[in-house]
Amino acid sequence: MFHALADRTRRDILRRVLAGEHSVSALAESYDMSFAAVQKHVAVLERAGLLTKRRSGRQQLASGDVEAVRSVSSMLDELEHIWRGRIDRIDTFLEEH
Repeated sequence: MFHALADRTRRDILRRVLAGEHSVSALAESYDMSFAAVQKHVAVLERAGLLTKRRSGRQQLASGDVEAVRSVSSMLDELEHIWRGRIDRIDTFLEEH
């Protein structure tokens, strides 16, 4: 998931598909890159479980998976809590010594 979210274009695609279903073609029109490059970004997000695709006729439609994004957010909140605790303990240690 972190690899998928590391790229600015993928984060933007994810924001768009979380707001509503988009065809991959419509997504590709918004970027200064080839359709194939956008397809690859969509595939990375799909493999990470952050979006799903379905076929409707000749179109591939992408939708964001809100639960998967909530899961990532929850995991990041937990990591932040752990690191803030560690930093607080270091600060306390440094003040005492």
